[in-house]
Amino acid sequence: MIKPIENWLSRHKNTTSFWLHMLGIPACFIAAPTFLILGNWPLALAMFVGGYALQFLGHLIEGNRSGEEMLLRKILRLHTKQSQPTTRNHI
Repeated sequence: MIKPIENWLSRHKNTTSFWLHMLGIPACFIAAPTFLILGNWPLALAMFVGGYALQFLGHLIEGNRSGEEMLLRKILRLHTKQSQPTTRNHI
């Protein structure tokens, strides 16, 4: 568990980015589900979208990619490699 935390901290060294994440993560993963359970879906949606916006703003300030973007790029790269036809030299 230490390695993922060290990795996360290494990508969030900027103080502003760090604190935007400290606000955005709970908004997405604690407040949004709570409001959804309580039946207030507009506020749940606002918390989820707003929380992610804060985190993406943090990455913009930090100048690095979010974990979601890195995962999506990895998936798309794998998909692209798998969908390309293989070429073989026939001699």
